[in-house]
Amino acid sequence: MRALSGRRLERAREMKGADAGAGRDVVEAQRPAAILGDEFEDAHQDDGGQTAARLRRAEAAFGQSRGEIGDERLAGLAGRDSFRGFVPLVLGKALADNAEGGELWFIDPSLVDDFWKDPEAVQRHFSERGVKNIRHFLMTTQQFAVSESYRLLGEVGLVFIDGYHSEEQARFDYATFENHLSPEGIILLHDSAVVRTSRMYGDDRAYEHRVKCFVDELKKDARLQVFDLPFGRGVTMVRKSGA
Repeated sequence: MRALSGRRLERAREMKGADAGAGRDVVEAQRPAAILGDEFEDAHQDDGGQTAARLRRAEAAFGQSRGEIGDERLAGLAGRDSFRGFVPLVLGKALADNAEGGELWFIDPSLVDDFWKDPEAVQRHFSERGVKNIRHFLMTTQQFAVSESYRLLGEVGLVFIDGYHSEEQARFDYATFENHLSPEGIILLHDSAVVRTSRMYGDDRAYEHRVKCFVDELKKDARLQVFDLPFGRGVTMVRKSGA
């Protein structure tokens, strides 16, 4: 994976601070970049155009030159969005600008509201923002793991885990794609810096975000390189040692 230039990294940090489907079947030549998860907590209402504005800032930060997200042909696995699919939009755009193309798979069962339940509306949501390489799976990770699409899955270049934030679910999400990760691939886990209480499902269904506890467990595995990024509530990058 290519590193961002110093200026682009700085602009990416500025963007982060400011903001605190039908598709091709995966073919053997593709290595999926995956975003994974099954909830969203930042915004559940119409964003009034803020997603598009954030996407424009992300494009400015990450650049639109080919191969910005990597040199290989990528496909995608998908997941929970932040602000109506912001992460899938950014990575899908990067994949589209990659000279070798690729596809992103987005896994989200739309548990909080009905935003992702209409396949045509989902495709239109991404297409209107200029991203047409996202394939949405209306299911949980557990359901995807027993699906035909998962059975046919090859190597994955990037996994972004940002689903239900319990320690157990983070572990399941990670284990589902760990063995599909390409030798140079990485897994990103979001909201990994602190343990906190979430009431997104209501006061009577409050639960603790404990992704950090799973990340602490990964740090004890000598086969892995685990690196924390101090943005917002934290993002942790995991890759195989010696890859």
